[in-house]
Amino acid sequence: MSNKKLTKSYNRMIAGVCGGIAEYFDVDATVIRVAYVLLSVCTAAFPGLLVYLLLCLIMPNEGQAI
Repeated sequence: MSNKKLTKSYNRMIAGVCGGIAEYFDVDATVIRVAYVLLSVCTAAFPGLLVYLLLCLIMPNEGQAI
């Protein structure tokens, strides 16, 4: 079992949420960001924005104990 934790990344554009998700899944952060933007545009932007804000508040910063 992996000992990874989902945290905000220092590889950030706004709050580090997409960078943290990319690091957790070992994917390029640009791929996650593009997927997030496409998903947000296809769902009228509001749900995507709401999920991003919730993750921004819930996810701990990188290096911070949970």
